[in-house]
Amino acid sequence: MRKLITTILSLIIAFSCSNVEQNIAPKNDYLEFSKNSLDYRITSKHKFDKDGLMFSDQGAWFAYSFSDSTAINGFSGPFLMTQQNGVWASTSLTNFKLKDDNNNSLLNFNSSQTNSFNSHLEEFQKNDKIELKKELVFLSGHTTLQRFTVINNSKSSLTIHPSFSANLFDTFSEIKQDSNQIIFDSDKSLAKGSVQFLDETVSTMTDSLYYNSHLETSFLKPNESKSFVISQTFIFPEYSWEDEQILINSVDFDSVLNARKSEKNQQLKSLIENRKPQFQDSIYAEVLAKAQLTLQNNWRIPAGEIEHEGLFPSYHYVWFNGFWSWDSWKHSVGLSYYNLPLAKEQIKLMFKFQNDDGFVADCVYRDTTIEAHNYRDTKPPLSAWAVAKIYEKDNDIAFVKYMYPKLKKYHYWWYNKRDHDKDGVCEYGSTDGSLVAAKWESGMDNAIRFDNSKILKNSEGAYSLDQESVDLNAYLYAEKLFLSELAKALQNEDSKTYLKEAETLKQNIQTQFYDEKDGWFYDTNLDGDTFIKGEGSEGWTALWANAATKTQAERVKNRMMNPEKFFTKVPFQTMSADHEKFDPLKGYWRGPNWLDQAYFGVKGLRNYGYIEEADKATIQILKGAEGILEKGKAIRENYHPLTGKGLHAHNFSWSAAHIIMMLQND
Repeated sequence: MRKLITTILSLIIAFSCSNVEQNIAPKNDYLEFSKNSLDYRITSKHKFDKDGLMFSDQGAWFAYSFSDSTAINGFSGPFLMTQQNGVWASTSLTNFKLKDDNNNSLLNFNSSQTNSFNSHLEEFQKNDKIELKKELVFLSGHTTLQRFTVINNSKSSLTIHPSFSANLFDTFSEIKQDSNQIIFDSDKSLAKGSVQFLDETVSTMTDSLYYNSHLETSFLKPNESKSFVISQTFIFPEYSWEDEQILINSVDFDSVLNARKSEKNQQLKSLIENRKPQFQDSIYAEVLAKAQLTLQNNWRIPAGEIEHEGLFPSYHYVWFNGFWSWDSWKHSVGLSYYNLPLAKEQIKLMFKFQNDDGFVADCVYRDTTIEAHNYRDTKPPLSAWAVAKIYEKDNDIAFVKYMYPKLKKYHYWWYNKRDHDKDGVCEYGSTDGSLVAAKWESGMDNAIRFDNSKILKNSEGAYSLDQESVDLNAYLYAEKLFLSELAKALQNEDSKTYLKEAETLKQNIQTQFYDEKDGWFYDTNLDGDTFIKGEGSEGWTALWANAATKTQAERVKNRMMNPEKFFTKVPFQTMSADHEKFDPLKGYWRGPNWLDQAYFGVKGLRNYGYIEEADKATIQILKGAEGILEKGKAIRENYHPLTGKGLHAHNFSWSAAHIIMMLQND
């Protein structure tokens, strides 16, 4: 932990001293694109309230919002993800009060302005006597710093009596005072919390779920100001409480704020300067900033059974406070364009849950006393794609060397455990013999192609569906090519073997799964002689993988660009709009547009030279999907392809990751 403190301090010093003079804010041209990307206004009505969005950074397991209540003069929260699904600690854990000598409140404002950036939150309020500026920035994955600055804008001197208080939800069970610090304990979580008033003498009264801290009286002449800096810490027992206190008392607010501004500015610069030439309009810079922020809000540091950093699918949705395998591969590719260390961590996180036979768990959680890891199925094989995309960016051969044996074992696990008839063409399946888990393994849980599927036993703990899936085998084909690249980088003879296997599988994909009559790729039965009809997004994965012939790609492209089928208001949804089972509102994978599948379609078109069509689709996807190009609106889990309405989870990570991929110049 001491080494981590030194690293954090070094980064803060490096960023804040990037200009000649410390504490002079750096030039943040790119950061402006992130201004008010998301609307964080919410005052929690109860501890499970998720009616608003929350801001987080540095992998913290907690987040904040702006209060939309005039009764609150502090940031809403924190919203704690230390318990499964998340709970609010308080409507505001540091609610500011300010009175004059006559015991009158000075906080009745006639103007207010909130601004959010990827780096921090800030709010400005004003009345005839004072201006109040509130700022919040994450120091680490355990601590935020909050600064309240009071400016006397009247023509007379002013005596101010400041205090902070909070009424807590029953998230905590005990409040204790220790000098200038208030400590919170809970019998529902191992995490420990605190509020600390830095460089202030305080007098605090506590009750079971309440505290009130009075700070020293201050005297302000006209135009003079007084700032109060507070830390809020929430830390798991595997981290050092004492070391975090050392860190808190080793930094100043401006250095931390400038460090975060520089950090986010550099990340946004990487994304915005790498846009495809045809997407240079500022609106695409803004959507990249929103996508980056969406991923940031779902970022978590190691805790409990999680040994590496990673991203939730969505902090905002019930049961999505965990880590999924194919989500992770997609997150990592998006992250690779601006945060390579986190991209690598995300992959390592999931491979900590790899079995000896190569299997990787579907999803895992911090605390298995609340939610068990899912070993009933895995997810489609995209991990080698993610590692290869990372390697393209930094040529980190040590990372490839670390990952390669794991990727190879995972790749051949499919042929050992998911090839029922041993013909070199794989099926989705499950470890427990359940049909529902076998469908989950596809990632497209209730897609119509699985309506009549049955489960077959291959061996003990290994079961397959009675159909061979085109997307699975297209992914495996692409994986062989990526593994070949990685093996070549390691000067490993496996490279040639993968290429030979890939050529054979490519021929199988082109002949078994492609219907000449329809001009589309479908799943088939095990014998490969009967198509499982129903045009879905799996039909263009062969184009994404570069496994189709030019003629096949052209015919698939024609169907994709048909407005009656896939070129809808939000193009390239999971199922053709003219199918009788098309049902975006009730279907989940039977009609909505998932942006990962839309990206695979766009990328597939680019692979075969259909650049104009790919650009047209990209513009239509981003324009047609509700809120993506609009300030304040969250990126959603999926979208209604005909109306554009956002569906299901807010703040969805893989949607954000694929928006990044669509706009980046490879």
